[in-house]
Amino acid sequence: MASSSQMKPTPTDKLWTPANIVTLVRICLVPLFVVALLSPWPQWFGLPQVADDSKSLIAAGIFILISCTDWLDGYLARSRGEVTDFGKFMDPLADKILVAAALLALIELGALPSWVVLVILAREFIVSGVRMVAASEGVVIAASWYGKAKTVSQMVAIVLFTIKDSYMVGSVHAAFSDWMWMISWLVMIVALVLTIVSMLDYIDKARHLIGLKPKEPKRKRRGSKDARAVASEPASPAAPVESRVLSDADLAEIAPEALEALASTVLSTARAAGKTIGTAESLTGGLIAATLTQIPGSSDVMRGSVVSYATEVKSLVLAVDPDTIAAHGVVSEQTAKAMAQGACAELRCDVAVAVTGIAGPGGAEPGKPVGTVWLGCADGCGTVKAETRCFAGTREQVRLQTVHAALQVMQHALESR
Repeated sequence: MASSSQMKPTPTDKLWTPANIVTLVRICLVPLFVVALLSPWPQWFGLPQVADDSKSLIAAGIFILISCTDWLDGYLARSRGEVTDFGKFMDPLADKILVAAALLALIELGALPSWVVLVILAREFIVSGVRMVAASEGVVIAASWYGKAKTVSQMVAIVLFTIKDSYMVGSVHAAFSDWMWMISWLVMIVALVLTIVSMLDYIDKARHLIGLKPKEPKRKRRGSKDARAVASEPASPAAPVESRVLSDADLAEIAPEALEALASTVLSTARAAGKTIGTAESLTGGLIAATLTQIPGSSDVMRGSVVSYATEVKSLVLAVDPDTIAAHGVVSEQTAKAMAQGACAELRCDVAVAVTGIAGPGGAEPGKPVGTVWLGCADGCGTVKAETRCFAGTREQVRLQTVHAALQVMQHALESR
């Protein structure tokens, strides 16, 4: 295991990381693109041989270069384990600044009608508002593939509209010019459709938060209680968790063949998404990783596991702040989230799940009866979530139910990416 001196920085350790610097450079390069496209810079520098068509191609090249830095800063943040709050704020903002500046510049040139830009910018404002409402409720709305496809199609459309009127592309042959115009508008229409669809997808996911659907009470899971119930329920030595017998359905979920099937599904989903996974385990002692790695071929997506059974291992290997443990306890939302983030950084995986809890028969604390488990999940984009369960049954049954729940959480995270 890595020592404390080898630990990667946690998400809030550093500001001037390589990824954040690339993001800021991307923002600083936006004015360069606008000047290259709109200004008469060839006359400023005494370069009359640089015609308008060449100027458009140079501007398009700058735009492509800036767009590529979006991939670069994401790669640096994930590979170095340096996903910061500043980066999570600035990265999407940089994308919006670049796209807005390019679209407004195309309007200035008369190459694009203003209603196209209005649709795209209105979508960004609406989605940003929905995200703010969701964040105020402690809900993270996962980005769907619609949003990613929307961004790519917008970038391609902007490049095409930037160069479609240039001499090199548009005037070699009249028919070629017509085809360029048609292709540019075809890509832009696809971008607009994806823009609207992705907006509706966000609104649908948050409809209960913005008043379009009544809020539904949280349903209790089989063998579990919600976080508030766990927090308010005192530990009762007279009613140990072992006395609460599992139902046949609960037992079926933790049967070896059921866990193997769920693990196989998780691996297949990760493989299809091109993502790697990892675990940080306390009460399960490596059972989640064992369930995953017993599937042949799991090594292509399974990065590894940190069994942080001792409290100091959580701090030394997973970079869980000792103050967090002292303030909230080992079995807590804060610790589970920090463990998941630490596993993501230490294992350099795309999705990591962490579990910490009380398997029994002893160890109950006030407000945390035997069977209380916190499950944390983090991904390389900085999204961190946690949820709690209170499982019934014997010590071994609590551990197996935790494995089942962790695999479900990981499957959901992979499907949401």
